[in-house]
Amino acid sequence: MKKTVKIDFVSDISCPWCAVGLGSLSQALDTVQGEVVADIHFQPFELNPSLPAEGQDIVEHLTRKYGSTEAQQVDIRNTIRERGAEVGFEFNPDGRGRIWNTFDAHRLLYLAEIEGEQGQQALLKNALLAACHTRSERMADQSVLTACALESGLDEQRVRSLLNSDEFAKEVRDRQGFYTSQGISSVPAVVINDKHLISGGQPAEVFVQALRQIAAEGRSKA
Repeated sequence: MKKTVKIDFVSDISCPWCAVGLGSLSQALDTVQGEVVADIHFQPFELNPSLPAEGQDIVEHLTRKYGSTEAQQVDIRNTIRERGAEVGFEFNPDGRGRIWNTFDAHRLLYLAEIEGEQGQQALLKNALLAACHTRSERMADQSVLTACALESGLDEQRVRSLLNSDEFAKEVRDRQGFYTSQGISSVPAVVINDKHLISGGQPAEVFVQALRQIAAEGRSKA
């Protein structure tokens, strides 16, 4: 009998390792699909909540935030690109450009969760990640966000209404506050059944092992 597990995928659109981690988790879920049913929720986390609307040059941003040189950043991008290819995610080969404020993207994801149909939040998450990391689009631009929302099947009028307001701002900030209060300070962070934490862009095998173990524990207590 399949075991249902709740998965909270805490992440930010601008985080490349989140795209890798989601790809790994998806591969793992394909592997255990005969054993585990996943109830996935995408939760907000802003790596750079103070970014202005015009964003910031990515090299300048990473140098200022982490002290890394441009050469070091090239090496890291190459590693991330290789890991992305392993899980079926394509990163822009250039890797330069700008980093954007993602708060509105998180508000859209919240909308998809509470008003969308089953699976729409996941579709939106993947569309946003592709727009950000594959096509290097302006993730603070309403037209980009609207296109991603429509790609995932959300209602255009509802999406535009949301983006032209501050709707769900408090709810998103409250959720972010909850996860940071639980000690999460980096992403991706995958929380299974509200108590098991897997941090970082782990390989699919790590998720497979954890999901099987957690599902087995649940069956033994049933």
